[in-house]
Amino acid sequence: MSLQWTAVAGFLYAEVFALLLMCIPFLSAKQWQRLFRSSLFTLAVSYGNKFFFFFIALLAFLVFDAVREVQKYSIVDKVDLKTLPTAEDHIHMKLFRAQRNLYIAGFALLLWL
Repeated sequence: MSLQWTAVAGFLYAEVFALLLMCIPFLSAKQWQRLFRSSLFTLAVSYGNKFFFFFIALLAFLVFDAVREVQKYSIVDKVDLKTLPTAEDHIHMKLFRAQRNLYIAGFALLLWL
């Protein structure tokens, strides 16, 4: 997996972890209010709108790149693969990776929204 897709997968795992952490009722309402009123959180909120749209644009770009890769390797039927016996396996491996990257980027974008 390349560096960009490793970063996107790590971002997806961090989102899932954060969402699961928020679903567990181990903090009371007063503790959540104290967290949301902290100076660090208000600083993050002041810059949050820019980062939010930056990450949406970045993830949307990665989704479109993954769709392009899937379309590029979906032409197995149109290419004569009988001359090289390992070519078909190689194309299917590339298609699998492209589809995996599409799912990772799509789910990361969905959870970010």
